[in-house]
Amino acid sequence: MESTTLRRRALAVGTATVAVGALAIAGLTGVASADPAATSAPPVSADSLSPGMLDALERDLGLDADAARGRIANEYRAAAVAAGLEKSLGASFAGARVSGAKAALTVATTDASEAARITDAGARAEVVGNSLDRLEGVKKTLDKAALNKAPKNVPVWYVDVASNKVVVNAASAAAGQAFLKAAGVDSSLVTVAESAEQPRALADIRGGDAYYMNGSGRCSVGFSVTRGTQGGFATAGHCGRVGTTTNGVNQQAQGTFQGSTFPGRDIAWVATNANWTPRPLVNGYGRGDVTVAGSTASVVGASVCRSGSTTGWHCGTIQQLNTSVTYPEGTISGVTRTSVCAEPGDSGGSYISGSQAQGVTSGGSGNCSSGGTTYFQPINPLLQAYGLTLVTSGGGTPTDPPTTPPTDSPGGTWAAGTAYAAGATVTYGGATYRCLQAHTAQPGWNPADAPALWQRV
Repeated sequence: MESTTLRRRALAVGTATVAVGALAIAGLTGVASADPAATSAPPVSADSLSPGMLDALERDLGLDADAARGRIANEYRAAAVAAGLEKSLGASFAGARVSGAKAALTVATTDASEAARITDAGARAEVVGNSLDRLEGVKKTLDKAALNKAPKNVPVWYVDVASNKVVVNAASAAAGQAFLKAAGVDSSLVTVAESAEQPRALADIRGGDAYYMNGSGRCSVGFSVTRGTQGGFATAGHCGRVGTTTNGVNQQAQGTFQGSTFPGRDIAWVATNANWTPRPLVNGYGRGDVTVAGSTASVVGASVCRSGSTTGWHCGTIQQLNTSVTYPEGTISGVTRTSVCAEPGDSGGSYISGSQAQGVTSGGSGNCSSGGTTYFQPINPLLQAYGLTLVTSGGGTPTDPPTTPPTDSPGGTWAAGTAYAAGATVTYGGATYRCLQAHTAQPGWNPADAPALWQRV
């Protein structure tokens, strides 16, 4: 639910970055974005990428400095054009991705008559059999089945826009097929791939810095945020519960978790005391901090880098959006799957593309010696869930999220801020719902809109 909202509403790029002709064709002239959490992406100048990020892009993706700047600029343009085409193609839109060293954009559609529109916008057209809405409907059915009973030996499933299928990664073909049968989905829309992946949560104000929970355990800061006049930072939900106290990288008292959801989602924010000033920076680990300018979401295939307190800077590419992953603690939905490595202690840390915040590190498999797969929780839904504003180099823009959380008004016994145990029942909008996973309710995550947490009965 939240990643669909993010993808459908969050992409906005300034007209200085993308040719006006392409924007007009794509329906984006004037940079009309409906998402209050997205900000405009500036052009990439020669000095806009930190030395640390450039080093990581060269080490992990084989890009020299010029190639890195060029690729990220192209990825910004691709995000804007893809957003406009998604809007204009409507129900026939089947996903977008970038590929190659120059991040060439491919946009898929189920309607062959729309190929010319896509080509005229500067993208390669691909005609496929399944719309993105159809595939996401299949994935949503799998998500609901997993909440009723976590699948055995099935760690990950996602919509793969490149193959135009839902992909289920399983320890064996039999395990994958058993999951499909239990969910009752059309197997012709799904590819079962054997995988040895064993994802786990990576838990053990500047993005990427270490912090310590209740005097033990370490995670990483995601991004500096504010809520009204209160400063703090976004991070992963599995790092702490509401009321968990934190010490900063200097081991001095820092703050307290104000909101946390895990499993179901992996989101949290910490309010910090007056000794900590939120800065629009991500720790570059010895090669210069990276400045955060906004939160424009990148598309599949785009480069992305991560900063964490265990392994510092590492880069890779975005593989799939709106992924579901099962950790030992439960299933997490709406995360983005990447080829970036991470290790315990990196949890909660910053994912960033160029100057654009992408999300906070959730978990993964592998390590930074042999390589791995890591998942991040997108930043824009996190900001919206808690009514936070991302701290940026511009000091905030008219498109920042509201400083007060959204309200839910259909009526019933459900209430934000209440701690619900698994099995608890509430009413909302005239219907009764049963809690599937223990959590503290947050504004915007009402039972009707949070199938990862609630089931209608």
